[in-house]
This record gives sequence, structure tokens and C-alpha cells, in this order.
Amino acid sequence: MDVFTPEKRSEVMSKVKSRDTAPEVKFRKVLWAAGLRYRTHYGPYKIDVAFPGMKIAVFVDGCFWHGCPIHGEIPESNREYWAPKLERNAQRDSETTAALEAEGWTVIRIWEHELKKPEGPAALVINAVLGE
Repeated sequence: MDVFTPEKRSEVMSKVKSRDTAPEVKFRKVLWAAGLRYRTHYGPYKIDVAFPGMKIAVFVDGCFWHGCPIHGEIPESNREYWAPKLERNAQRDSETTAALEAEGWTVIRIWEHELKKPEGPAALVINAVLGE
């Protein structure tokens, strides 16, 4: 049973951002400060951070929405809705990764919680882009 009315739930869900989330913006600022230039929300797969010339695609996946093995939990309320929804998100992520790799892209997926590490994903991406 949901704790919100259907109208309130709709209002809450309508405010969930699909792009330019806080973790994405934080990550992009690190890349920009390192002198890297990129495209955002790129192409039909809506790549979070893309380096089209090098065919490098970076996705910043939220722990809840993409089913992080450490932090991803299915909510107790309305499980019959959330379980298939979150499973489908993970399935779509796999399909997107496979499709991009088939087109010759290098795909890097970063969990939201990994951005809390000072020298984690940003260093990985910077090294990948700079070829180090």
C-alpha cells in the first residue's frame, strides 16, 4: 500500500529528474575542470556524458533507479509495481550497453555512490579519454 494518494504520488514522481541530476553534474564538473569537453544526453541512447570522437559513453547510474547491488532496494510498499519497474530499468541498461558496444563504443557505468570516492570514476574516465 502506497503512503501517498495517487495524485500526490504522481506529483512526487513528476519531480524526479531524468537528466542533469546532482551526481551527474558533480561528475561533469570534475571532467570539465580536467579540461575534458563532452556532450550530454547524447544520441538515441541518451548517454549521460559522451565523447563521440573517441566513442566513449559514460552513464552515471542512480543506486535506486538502476538496482545497485550494494544500495538498490525494492521499496516495501507497492512491491508489485516497483519490482518489475526496477528490473526493467536494469534490463534496459544491459541492452543499451550491448547496443553501444556493438556499435564500437566503450561503455563506462558508474554507480552514484562511487562518486563519493575522491579518486574513483572521474580518474578512470579521464585516463580513458586521454589514453593513459
